[in-house]
Amino acid sequence: MSLSFDPEFAQVFAAMAEAMSGATPPPVGDVAARRAMWEPIIGAASAAQPVPADVTTTEYYATADDGTKITMRWYAKTDAPAGPAALFFHGGGYIFGHIDLFDGAVARYVSASGVPMLSVEYRRAPEHPFPTPVEDAYTALRWLYQHAEDLGVDPARIGVMGDSAGGGLAAALSILARERGGPAIARQILLMPMLDDRTTTPDPHIEPYLLWSYDDSRTAWPALLGDAAGGPDVPATAAPARLGDATGLPPAYIEVGQLDAFRDEDLAYAVKLSRAGVPVEFHLHPGVPHEFDSIAFTTDVARRAIADRVRALTSL
Repeated sequence: MSLSFDPEFAQVFAAMAEAMSGATPPPVGDVAARRAMWEPIIGAASAAQPVPADVTTTEYYATADDGTKITMRWYAKTDAPAGPAALFFHGGGYIFGHIDLFDGAVARYVSASGVPMLSVEYRRAPEHPFPTPVEDAYTALRWLYQHAEDLGVDPARIGVMGDSAGGGLAAALSILARERGGPAIARQILLMPMLDDRTTTPDPHIEPYLLWSYDDSRTAWPALLGDAAGGPDVPATAAPARLGDATGLPPAYIEVGQLDAFRDEDLAYAVKLSRAGVPVEFHLHPGVPHEFDSIAFTTDVARRAIADRVRALTSL
């Protein structure tokens, strides 16, 4: 029996698949075309679900080491008790996306879990290559620790969460915070994370089903890393799959679809963490591609994934 889409996912995805079938994918290296193609899709997916009425947002700003103001959006459930919090990093291959496009998704996590979240407008490549995105993430982490008391947050219960490139950024931030001796991160919640700049050889079994393609990766990693992409000198704070020693990293929740170009690197990262004694919860969802949950949020597999993420948040 060969790989195929989950039947329920395939039914929901059919209209989008038909619309995409007539489009010519952007050539490798064309960042602008990918922004123009994907950002409206992300926005439409976010707007397709209601935004909870019980979550309020507040804008905050942190100053990066180079003097740049980093915009951050704080999501809190009305009358929620003091306790844990999570930093959130949006997806987009490091080259597209911004916090407004993920407004609904973050608000829904907060409403369902009761855990407040700080969504970070980190700067994107290629205009701002490595290390700027992870340094922006570190700036936000320090800011949240410094303002924990004002926000009703227990600094010992701050987690990091992200999807796709945002998941890679959450993993990279966990490594960077370990290297710098803090602030301590309680848990890393990595949703289909983008971890390895060397994932460029197509898997023929899954290639027909991919939403994020190998050409997308061949565009995104050089945008972030320049000529170093794929070479011997990429640090783990840029591509977490490069990590040698995972000792002492925060407990991890990791999930990925079986029809996702990041499947193997996510599996390998879960094993690497586990072998270093890091507690890991790992989910491999059969029959679904990258970002399956936002495309087909009514499906059983999406509902299970969301429930697991909410559980991971409430465990902070």
